[in-house]
Amino acid sequence: MSFNEKKAAIRRFWEEVFNKRKLELIDGLFTEDYIYHGAAGQDIHGREGLKQFLAMYFNAFPDLYAEVEDVFGEGDKIASRAMCRGTHKGDLMGMPPTGKQIAIRVICTNRFSGSKIAEDWELPDLFGMMQQLGAMKS
Repeated sequence: MSFNEKKAAIRRFWEEVFNKRKLELIDGLFTEDYIYHGAAGQDIHGREGLKQFLAMYFNAFPDLYAEVEDVFGEGDKIASRAMCRGTHKGDLMGMPPTGKQIAIRVICTNRFSGSKIAEDWELPDLFGMMQQLGAMKS
């Protein structure tokens, strides 16, 4: 898979899976043994785990949308930087809806295995999100 094809796969994730909620596309973009490493120390294994993780955020922020700002990389690793915006309208890990809007940056490094994403290391601005939701003081 060429570098440009890898970049296109990452953009497809952000634009179609994330923004358009086409979770069924995960099966074609990610390996069966995919691993997600989150900023809070959580590891999520497999495509179904990723679908459940994203669904939790989409439930909490039904209008969540990402604007991709950069996609770059080398070899089997592609990184992306996006600005994510949404309104907290559903439960988020025990936090009831606040109705507040968030705008946070997310940086994600993806490792490819062949033509599919095998591993992610994601760094969302969780501190900024919690401040914007009123759960933490600045």
